[in-house]
Amino acid sequence: MTYAIETEGLVKVYKQRWTKREMRAVDGISIRVEPGATFGLLGPNGAGKTTFVKMLLACSHPTAGRALVFGKDSWIPESRRSVGYLPENHRFPTYLTGAGMLDFYGALSGVDAATRKKRIPELLDMVGLDRWGATRLGKYSKGMLQRVGLAQALIHEPKLLVLDEPSDGVDPVGRKQIRDILHGLEEKGVTIFINSHLLQEVELFCRDVAIIRKGKVALEGRVKELTSEGGYRIDLEHAPDNLATELKGRAKAVVSNNGNLQFLFNTREEANVAFDIVRAAKCEVESMTKASSTLEEVFIRTVEQK
Repeated sequence: MTYAIETEGLVKVYKQRWTKREMRAVDGISIRVEPGATFGLLGPNGAGKTTFVKMLLACSHPTAGRALVFGKDSWIPESRRSVGYLPENHRFPTYLTGAGMLDFYGALSGVDAATRKKRIPELLDMVGLDRWGATRLGKYSKGMLQRVGLAQALIHEPKLLVLDEPSDGVDPVGRKQIRDILHGLEEKGVTIFINSHLLQEVELFCRDVAIIRKGKVALEGRVKELTSEGGYRIDLEHAPDNLATELKGRAKAVVSNNGNLQFLFNTREEANVAFDIVRAAKCEVESMTKASSTLEEVFIRTVEQK
């Protein structure tokens, strides 16, 4: 299979000018992103996410290893013609209008004038800025700049979209709108690679994620699998001591939360037995649910490992 993104042992070492001390920003990252996938790259500040993206887009040369985009080395210009990119701290010329900026970047991307004339109004409408195309960017809010930035990344109809903090500064309605746009692109087979701190947004949208820590991949996999703990959880409020003691002996884990007790059981059968015991003791069950973690909880557990 030809992957949309494939890196092999990617390393980036920076040397301090005076001390000659080395700092490994990226330390042997190997990942594969299938065509049409939605992939999230996660990690704390300083983990190497931005450096990884820079090497992927040939903005920085790797110390070792290589990065491929649709099977071609990322240093070959042809490999990047099918990539749309929205950086985190973009700096668009504020004297340009929204439509003028899209026209400028469209020309840089090799889009002919006739196509730009047709596509720019469509993109502005897509990102909810159809009434702002003639307004200078200097009057745009941060959220509006993010949305017009997404439009410029799409101007040449890329097969791979690389987004660095795409929802930064965008209100909840705008974030939902951006998710809807990305879902539409996903349905068309566009590969979407997101680097973000908004874990809830990544969990809602991405199918696969990789969590990097100190320049290395610490955890990688499907979001559904990583957030599925397995087992069942029973929540009780004001459980009698004798009942709590009996259930603790049966549960694989117990969590106390503001006086409430949460009992985690391996199987549905074990949870049902515990449920019958609770009802026999005339104690009410607050809830019984299939256990899972949020992506944020998985992320914190991963990056806090020693």
